[in-house]
Amino acid sequence: MGFFSKFKEGLAKTRDSFMDKVGAVFNRRRIDEEFYEELEEQLIMADVGVTTVMTLMEELRAEVKRRKIEDATDLKPILQEKLVELMGTEMAALNLNPTGMTVIMIVGVNGVGKTTTIGKLAHRLKSEGKKVVLAAGDTFRAGAIEQLEVWGQRVGVDVIKHQQGSDPAAVVYDGVQAAKSRKADVLIVDTAGRLHNKTNLMDELNKVYRVLKREIPDAPHEVLLVLDATTGQNALQQAKIFGEATGVTGLVLTKLDGTAKGGIVIAIRDQMEIPVKFVGLGEKVDDLAEFDPKQFVEAIFTA
Repeated sequence: MGFFSKFKEGLAKTRDSFMDKVGAVFNRRRIDEEFYEELEEQLIMADVGVTTVMTLMEELRAEVKRRKIEDATDLKPILQEKLVELMGTEMAALNLNPTGMTVIMIVGVNGVGKTTTIGKLAHRLKSEGKKVVLAAGDTFRAGAIEQLEVWGQRVGVDVIKHQQGSDPAAVVYDGVQAAKSRKADVLIVDTAGRLHNKTNLMDELNKVYRVLKREIPDAPHEVLLVLDATTGQNALQQAKIFGEATGVTGLVLTKLDGTAKGGIVIAIRDQMEIPVKFVGLGEKVDDLAEFDPKQFVEAIFTA
């Protein structure tokens, strides 16, 4: 299956929902105030986000005046055009260290698919010929270490771990040393999504960040925040909290194939100055796709 076909198939629920809601508005009338109100409402319901929708509506009104458009169906390709402009046409590649080992720190709340993302990312990098080591830095959640080990075995990469409840920074330190001694190309660090004690989660993540920086001065080369696309606006809130606290450099949106709320990608891209780097489009080990903004917009408009 070609990349665009896979993307399109993975976004089927979002496309059906988006075109049911938004497409219906274009099908039936002249452009008047009622049309604008209904389009605005449907875009908000499609999880595009209020702030983003307001910007889009202003731009659409301006285009209608400028191009003297009267028929609503003529405005549909312009909406697609505006969304592509908003999303940007550039794909944001993974930032790999050209002169040594690349360190990727993975952050996000529990339940968003962090461990699965790490496994898929490790598989992707290994299939590109890179030697990958994983560090099991989520020592708080029961089963997190075992889950990472299962993925390590599945994709054939080493996992550095301590006992549950250990200090995450100590695990990460050992992970760095092991990755160096094994001449790894990439170290991927799992982190906690929730703590069982009173320590602030962001403080704990910063501690891990500092250990990485101390051991490898230009690390981490990426801090990827994993978000569950099915949570819609809640994902945007998480992006804001983590983005401010942990120096996030890229986003991974999981479960995009399982939701009709894919419009949240547009809101996140518009309101955060952090690029979406990967999207999860299924359960299989190779179902982590690089995010192509132009193809994303095309996929939600193409039947």
